[in-house]
Amino acid sequence: MSAADSASSTKPAVLAQTAQPDLTYQRPSQKTQATNYLFDAFGPYPIVGSAVAAGINQYGNEPPEWSQGVAGYSRRLGSNYGIAIAATSARYGLAEALKEDTLYYRCECTGIGPRARHAVLSTFVVRRGNDGHRVFSIPALIAPYAGTMTAVYAWYPNRFGAMDAFRMGNYSLLAYIGSNIGLEFFYSGPHSLLARMHLNNLHAAPDPGPNHSDPNPSDPSHSGPNH
Repeated sequence: MSAADSASSTKPAVLAQTAQPDLTYQRPSQKTQATNYLFDAFGPYPIVGSAVAAGINQYGNEPPEWSQGVAGYSRRLGSNYGIAIAATSARYGLAEALKEDTLYYRCECTGIGPRARHAVLSTFVVRRGNDGHRVFSIPALIAPYAGTMTAVYAWYPNRFGAMDAFRMGNYSLLAYIGSNIGLEFFYSGPHSLLARMHLNNLHAAPDPGPNHSDPNPSDPSHSGPNH
């Protein structure tokens, strides 16, 4: 066999190797899950979100028992932050019990519409088990209401009850959907806070990240811009 024939015969094998998918699912480690929990519960994003929500509550004087001024705003800020921590803790705790993956995976699709739909669906559909099959997530659905129920029965005025907690939980759920949309579309380069919060799978150029195995690590085409 000539050298040319030999090179020709090996070419399909090389192409087959480089055509293997980048995103072979591997369940996140306990360390990765813990890091994401701490960031989601105590990082800057829940603090900023709580501050914005407290401003809205302050403007609407809700609840009126907490009055206005710095003291009123501080109380509303602490309340919203407490709701965020309780909701996040419920989501991660229940997900751990059900072997669900709480990380957000950016869409491999293109277009604003498909990506937005993926972000919304990812609020309720998660990966489960070692194979990462997709399931409807009960923890993701009930966690926002667990947070507001905690607030209503722990520190809100006594006149608040379950229906108020349900109403407030609806807003928390919408905020959770909004955060997933943010994770899908916001910049998440190597120096961004989002890069430290969730897997760095770039749109249209998936980066395997720490929880994915690369079938050909020596191939430069597998190195995403975040490396």
